[in-house]
Amino acid sequence: MLRELAYFGCMNLLADDSAVMAKTKELCSAIADDPEYKELLGKVERFLEDDAARLMYQGVHERGEELHQKQHAGLELSEVEIRDFESARDTLMQNPVAKEFMDAQQDLQSVQVAIGKFVGMTLELGRVPSAEDLQSQDDGCCGGGGGGGCGCD
Repeated sequence: MLRELAYFGCMNLLADDSAVMAKTKELCSAIADDPEYKELLGKVERFLEDDAARLMYQGVHERGEELHQKQHAGLELSEVEIRDFESARDTLMQNPVAKEFMDAQQDLQSVQVAIGKFVGMTLELGRVPSAEDLQSQDDGCCGGGGGGGCGCD
């Protein structure tokens, strides 16, 4: 895919031997070698090896999807359905392997979003974003509070 993008007008930015790709690989290597990342990955792996935790998580996730679909279809959820789901979710959250997995998932997603935001802003601004740039995006358009002037009102 990267070769296709390079061929279709991204000049040499995405060529395997470009400075951008070299730095991208360096970033990926730094992430993969980071002790905190390895710890998060270990939590995910422990979860994947724990059949009981995986089945419990899958059951709660599927039940949550069912209830969401039912609600989205305009059907009323019964007190029993809500109570049963909340009880199953609470039990899941008491499982340390499942809880660590969900926390690790959230942390990994936060890293991915932060890196994507930083790179995206670099492409938009044509320079490395400052702390003020990042803060103004958080406080501004649709994302963090203001909303004014961005077409989000």
